[in-house]
Amino acid sequence: MSRATELAELHHLIGNLRRCVTSLQHRYGDTPAMRRVVIDTERIVGDLELLELDAGELEHAPHAVPSHGEKIQVPDTPYDREMWRDIDDEGVGGHFRR
Repeated sequence: MSRATELAELHHLIGNLRRCVTSLQHRYGDTPAMRRVVIDTERIVGDLELLELDAGELEHAPHAVPSHGEKIQVPDTPYDREMWRDIDDEGVGGHFRR
């Protein structure tokens, strides 16, 4: 599929998204959840506009192919507990130090 065809298809899909969001907005009103969806939809529209501006550059940019480097075997044995001694639990707020 050509770049122009892909972008045209994306515009069509985003148009459908905007129509659905508008319909939901009429149904649910100006709620925080709907405001988030509207903002996200407008961000997608803006990102597509930026993509179209950069499409020419992207077409000529070298495309990096991910290398399938050496696989590293990770053992199933438990890690040494001492390795985690001064580490906080992410998302939990960490341990209280005394």
